[in-house]
Amino acid sequence: MAKKSHVKVRLVPEAKPDSAFYYYVKKPSGGEKAKVKLKARKYNPSTRKHEIFVEKKLPPHSK
Repeated sequence: MAKKSHVKVRLVPEAKPDSAFYYYVKKPSGGEKAKVKLKARKYNPSTRKHEIFVEKKLPPHSK
């Protein structure tokens, strides 16, 4: 079985990380881009503006 080439990460608003709104995106699991934290300008419906979203760790899931 092959290794996964992407990892799932969560993007949260930079200004308000505890916000209820976030995005899930794929990020490469190896190479130079894997070491850099993602930062993207996305739409936040709670503030109705485009904001900078930054990568945060995924929360632990319950079993």
